[in-house]
Amino acid sequence: MSEDSSRAVWLPQARCSYLRHADPVLARLIDDRPDFDPRAWMAQLPPMDLYGALLFQVTGQQLSVPATRRTLTRIQALFGGHLPAPAELLAVDPGQLREAGLSWRKIGTLRDLAERMADGRLNQDVLSTLPDDELMTELTAIPGIGPWTVQGALLIALQREDVVLPGDLALRKAIQAIYRLDHLPSQQEVLAIAEKWRPYRSLATSYLFSAAFEQTGAPPVARLGSV
Repeated sequence: MSEDSSRAVWLPQARCSYLRHADPVLARLIDDRPDFDPRAWMAQLPPMDLYGALLFQVTGQQLSVPATRRTLTRIQALFGGHLPAPAELLAVDPGQLREAGLSWRKIGTLRDLAERMADGRLNQDVLSTLPDDELMTELTAIPGIGPWTVQGALLIALQREDVVLPGDLALRKAIQAIYRLDHLPSQQEVLAIAEKWRPYRSLATSYLFSAAFEQTGAPPVARLGSV
């Protein structure tokens, strides 16, 4: 086994071991899934760069999972079966995006973001190298893009390791079930529970999304776009 492949095996095991010791409740979830692939739930998503992930997130704001899927399918149909790059989105008549199911507010947000990327005010390659907090500052300056929208993009497109999505309903329901709470946790309660998972909150979140998938029979990914 090569050094790289050994590292690929060792790192996930080390991270799971860390989480198991940090959180006994989460440990039960980990032990029940010895062959768990934390990225498997993302295989259901189309390929996305940072702009595509933000488009995905914005589209899903305040929508049900079926409604989000329908809208994304119609958007992809406008662009030959893929999510558009910034220049492609700017080239299409906004009315076509409205007919695909996007609200005018969401269209305005996505066009604003696309214009900033197309004219160089924002650069995807540069953004992708920024620390989480700096990237958050850059993107939340755009009306319609809030912290949870950016967090979802960090998780999906950039595969950052320390992301948690406290505004996601599926995650909150999974925490309620796994931690046997008598109420749906607030966003602040989710953050408090997740504090012990640092610096691997993304991995812990993926385990909880897996539990949510098993409970509902449908992936929670389309609800990651809450502002």
